[in-house]
Amino acid sequence: MSLNLKNKGINTLVTHAGENPDTVHGSVGVPIYQTSTFKFQDADHGARLFGGEEKGYIYTRIGNPTTNTFEEAVALLEHGFGGIATASGMAAVSSVYMTYLGAGAHMVGTDAVYGSSRMVVENDFSRFGVESSFVDTSDLDLIRRSMKPNTKLLYIETPANPTIKLADIEACAEIAHEHGAVLVVDNTFMSPVLQNPLDLGADVVLHSITKYINGHTDVVGGVIVTKTEEDFSRLKSVINSIGGTMDPHQSWLVLRGMRTLSLRVQRGEENAHKLADYLEAHPKIEWVRYPGLKSHPQHDLAVRQMKGFGSMISFEVKGGLENGKTVLNNVKIPQLAVSLGGYESLIQHPASMTHANIPEDERVDAGITDGLVRLAVGTEDVEDLQADLEQALALI
Repeated sequence: MSLNLKNKGINTLVTHAGENPDTVHGSVGVPIYQTSTFKFQDADHGARLFGGEEKGYIYTRIGNPTTNTFEEAVALLEHGFGGIATASGMAAVSSVYMTYLGAGAHMVGTDAVYGSSRMVVENDFSRFGVESSFVDTSDLDLIRRSMKPNTKLLYIETPANPTIKLADIEACAEIAHEHGAVLVVDNTFMSPVLQNPLDLGADVVLHSITKYINGHTDVVGGVIVTKTEEDFSRLKSVINSIGGTMDPHQSWLVLRGMRTLSLRVQRGEENAHKLADYLEAHPKIEWVRYPGLKSHPQHDLAVRQMKGFGSMISFEVKGGLENGKTVLNNVKIPQLAVSLGGYESLIQHPASMTHANIPEDERVDAGITDGLVRLAVGTEDVEDLQADLEQALALI
């Protein structure tokens, strides 16, 4: 008997969403269908599958039972129509751009978005006549002024990477729809546990599942969830054609990681809030950006549209980049590495790492200063994390 997940809480959903009982052997875990192709019952069966008259599997690039189980699970968590798993987070982003942006189209995006999400538009899609305006999407009036008659896509990341600025999803949806554009939200920083953009009016939500959804720093992948069947069909067609699909073994690993998503997110948030309070009060810290702090310029918006504040902190050490490097080079527990959302804490310097390809003037305008340090807080004991930061700061 299958479990009815309607009206169940997030912890139950994370634990059971996408369960696919093995009717042959009774396996509790989802099997890995590590196959490239699927055989047909007969010629007519194959024709029906290719013709869309019957549901089933043809070829793993088009669909795979293990991958589909993961897709259905994330769609349930995000309250969407359907999910589409991709080989990487950037495969998800690029597939969205490919679907909604054609020659002569214009998009508006968050200026402090993940570096590659911006550069692929400015360096690659621009070669095919796509225009873009990357602006501070925490400023609704600026978004309105940036919209054009040919704007097809409003693409926001909230909280933004790495400035931790927030965009009002509900208001952005209204602006996008008034101009006939689609609103896409990168929800990687929050995960479906803490934020559900489709409930606030977004048309499409995406994640780098490399981060919180998998949570174990061992898989690269992405996922897109749509509100409607129409958007699902458009995106699915593009992804099937360009081939950026997820491997079934990837899907199995991500499903395994996803089962602890809410536990990891809750612990990381508790740790991050305590560390943000500690850093904000430290005499060697210039400023701290964390949505849970009342000093955050958009704290009220965070309370309104998020179910929690996440575990991402940005801060600047007094004395700028050189003192920041001292901290980066001397912490022992957070590892000096890009990425986020794993069980372990990671620390990095966006200006010289993840956002180094953005021109300096544009990077600084977006709030990514040379002294900004980004800390992705993990599930370690917070007392150990705080003591580690203290010894590193003491070296300045």
